[in-house]
Amino acid sequence: MPKKLKNKVTIITGGAQGIGKATAEVFALNGAKVVIWDINEVKGRQTEEEYSKAGLTISFAEVDTTKFDLVCQAAKKVFEEYGKIDILINNAGIARDASLLKMTLDQWQQVIDVNLTGVFNCTKAIAPFMVGKKNGRIINTSSLIGMYGSDIGQTNFAAAKSGVIGITKVWARELSKQGITVNAVSPGFIETDTLRNTPEEVVKSIRDKIPVGRLGQPADIANAYLFLASDEASYISGAVLNVDGGYVA
Repeated sequence: MPKKLKNKVTIITGGAQGIGKATAEVFALNGAKVVIWDINEVKGRQTEEEYSKAGLTISFAEVDTTKFDLVCQAAKKVFEEYGKIDILINNAGIARDASLLKMTLDQWQQVIDVNLTGVFNCTKAIAPFMVGKKNGRIINTSSLIGMYGSDIGQTNFAAAKSGVIGITKVWARELSKQGITVNAVSPGFIETDTLRNTPEEVVKSIRDKIPVGRLGQPADIANAYLFLASDEASYISGAVLNVDGGYVA
């Protein structure tokens, strides 16, 4: 089977675990040269070693996406090593849930910094390299919460993920003429560490509302990223793809 991303240099933020790690594997198996950025050095090195032993081209760099100068330095290193950057997956994200009346300013700012400003920082730093080659794929991670809200205390998360959708549409208009498509994926309820730490009765109530009858797996999101990054999606820009098992159908 032909490899959809042969020799495509790909940066995946938050790539040390969960959806980002699954994406690194799927992309590398499809021929991409993957660089994962994460602030968790231990898990990042473990992921790099695990996949390298499996013969996949995946490397790790410790990068805090909330620090623009550090992001610029890291992007320059990738470009100097490979001579191009083809794909950016803005996957890094955190949650600091609390109701409006209990949410601290620090909880608000942390989520905005990582989930929204981090997306801006990485795209701002990497897009010029894509413009220079007149080619690129930028894929941002939003959430169903960013589209439809939440009733469990996620003011900060909803604001950030709504913002991701907004900037995706703006960037699609700005960058598509430069050969760069910009899209977003909105995951539903995915079986990552966050959901595994949720009480079982809550998880069951969520699962019961999903038409396909199961929680999503990280690979489900990784495969959506893969499609949007591939040549088959070259005419798609400014789209928001729900990957939620029909939860909001």
